[in-house]
Amino acid sequence: MKTPLRIANCSGFFGDRLSAAREMVDGGPIDVLTGDWLAELTMGVLAKQRAKNPETGFARTFITQLDDVLADCIDRGIKIVTNAGGLNPHGCAAQVSAIAERLGRSVRVAVVDGDDATAAFDAARNRGWDAPHLDTGAPFSSLGVEPEIVSAYLGGWGIAEALSAGADVVVTGRVTDAAVILGPAAWHFGWARDDWDALAGSITAGHVIECGAQATGGNYSFFTENENMARVGFPIAEINADGSAVITKHPGTGGAVTVETVTAQLLYEIDGPRYLNPDVVTRLDTVELKQIAADRVLMSGVRGEPAPTQIKVGAVAPGGWRNETTFVLTGLDIEAKAEVTQQALWAAIPGGQKVFDSVTVRLLRADKPDPQTVSEAVALLTVTVTGKDRALVGAFSRSAVEIGLASYPGLHLTSPPSPAGAFMVFWPTLLPAEEFTQRVTLGERTWTVNPIGAAATAIPPRDITSPGGIRSQTAPWSAGPGEQSVSAPLGTIIGARSGDKAGNATLGVWARDDPAYDWLRSWWSAETIRKLLPEAESLELRMWELPLIRACGVTVVGLLGAGVAANPALDAQAKGLGEYLRAKHMDIPLSLLPQYQEENQ
Repeated sequence: MKTPLRIANCSGFFGDRLSAAREMVDGGPIDVLTGDWLAELTMGVLAKQRAKNPETGFARTFITQLDDVLADCIDRGIKIVTNAGGLNPHGCAAQVSAIAERLGRSVRVAVVDGDDATAAFDAARNRGWDAPHLDTGAPFSSLGVEPEIVSAYLGGWGIAEALSAGADVVVTGRVTDAAVILGPAAWHFGWARDDWDALAGSITAGHVIECGAQATGGNYSFFTENENMARVGFPIAEINADGSAVITKHPGTGGAVTVETVTAQLLYEIDGPRYLNPDVVTRLDTVELKQIAADRVLMSGVRGEPAPTQIKVGAVAPGGWRNETTFVLTGLDIEAKAEVTQQALWAAIPGGQKVFDSVTVRLLRADKPDPQTVSEAVALLTVTVTGKDRALVGAFSRSAVEIGLASYPGLHLTSPPSPAGAFMVFWPTLLPAEEFTQRVTLGERTWTVNPIGAAATAIPPRDITSPGGIRSQTAPWSAGPGEQSVSAPLGTIIGARSGDKAGNATLGVWARDDPAYDWLRSWWSAETIRKLLPEAESLELRMWELPLIRACGVTVVGLLGAGVAANPALDAQAKGLGEYLRAKHMDIPLSLLPQYQEENQ
């Protein structure tokens, strides 16, 4: 049996720590160095880059990192797998080859592409398909524009074949975040296309480590309990032949790897127990976690179902132009000052706010009664406008400046006038998986990788709630005789992790022990969530539960509007939604609050 494969992550997003690759290479033994550079927002950024210069369109920060570690990786036999190729994986691969040549090293660089879905998207629309939005069902034509790029979210088998053919570095276009972990694992262990449980295990490990330090204590609700948070280490997945894995990090690095830090990342940006990837459907409600040593968490028991017949396709289209101005309101009469500002602002613009496609007004109150410093006396009024007319949108901030001496007392802005900026809209939809074939290029050779549906032997999905399957490990909450409660923040006993998926916000919460989980389940419902989060009152809520890790979750459909790039909200990616929920007070049974009882005895 082959030894575990140590896969180390060195990037969770385009902009992550540049020194992470060196830290992972030097921190201890690893077999594969991976990183995730792509997100829905990133694809729009890369599209803008490529429009200005066709030779760009990939994540140059990856090249910066590789310039530092490539020689050591070649010398030590460390494979490198990345989706940093973005919209131009061949251009990215050429940069890798150039680094090796300059360093006097020989390197075999493979490119995996086939993710450009522009032709398939257009052909399907020409046949009458209306590219319905994955969540709203609206036709793509409702945008009134054509897409700039369309990418299919492909899987990991092209990566596996590239490594089998002898590649040292594999650069891909758009693949799913976890595919860069599944591919090396499938190669190393020789898994078949229908080894569903093993594949699902590697997807779970990939989901945990692909966001970098979020698995090792970063963005963690109970961060105050972890030491050395100044420089949190990046994660490693030690994957076994059966798909189980140990999540860990290099010794001496900051943060921590615990059942709860791993739980938090398992809940990140998921939409329920069935985690769909192009190579397998992973049942996250079968994941079992166990702390086996300091900074070592075993993930096991993961079960998989046959790959879906459709895959996600994301179209990035021009959304128009956007501009915004932030007014600083100081002292007394904050709401009246905000009102008079808007009156003067719209009077300064011919046609007023109706000339814009959208107007968003946000008043952020940081002012306090009897302020002791200037900072305690201010509020921020941000007005954001969008439209198709670049000149009109660009003139908005100038109009804001013109009222500078003719409005509320103390008027000043946080920044000078700015030009209009273009923004993109992300449009997710589904297309048949069989329409997309991955291509692998290594040296002079190029070959295709069959779609998963053509190679897999389908089996019926397993019912994990049937006898002998996975069930909840706890009973519904039942208050004891004379049980008392006290109003306290939910975050006292509950952790949370939130994020975005296109225009949706995802929110997962977990309880720290079984009694707290019983109580959490007793009130976790759409009705209660709408009371706790008034912003979601009129929106569709998709509720779900992962009993084995004491977690519940909800997807708030449409909370982020047309998606991150088009969302003018302060928290456009819902990163703080979970912490907002944790700050809410509820009547919590005293039996669940031992610390409160000690403090009030």
